[in-house]
Amino acid sequence: MKVILLKDVAKLGKKYEIKEVSDGHAVNFLIPRGLVHPASNANLKKVETQKGQDVNEKKVQADLLLKNLQDIEGIVVKMSEKANDKGHLFAGIHKEELVPVIKEQTRLDILPEFIVLEKPIKEIGEHTISVKVENKTASFKLIVTAKE
Repeated sequence: MKVILLKDVAKLGKKYEIKEVSDGHAVNFLIPRGLVHPASNANLKKVETQKGQDVNEKKVQADLLLKNLQDIEGIVVKMSEKANDKGHLFAGIHKEELVPVIKEQTRLDILPEFIVLEKPIKEIGEHTISVKVENKTASFKLIVTAKE
């Protein structure tokens, strides 16, 4: 059965790709979880318009962030997470978790793909996080403290 991926699916493909999968896998697993749509002409047209809208939205976000890159430089974002006595966090902080905190504290809307973070943050303290848009980079300071 041909299907259109609505989200990135591990070991299958990326969002908006058209893939051939077994009927049972599609009907019993992928479709009920909202991961795919059957590849009909109507669904193909819908997905193409959504894809175009997503591309335009990301371009607008990138342009807006490029204009606000100077505002990002030097800001300080504070987070409080659970940590042990030695200062190691129980759960690492990922890009996706930084986005709502940045938006709440600075009112800047940054997509996770623009945040440069090689590995999750796993210790309390001061960390410098980079934001890269096209070929320009800015950085801000993240202060992670232990929750009591």
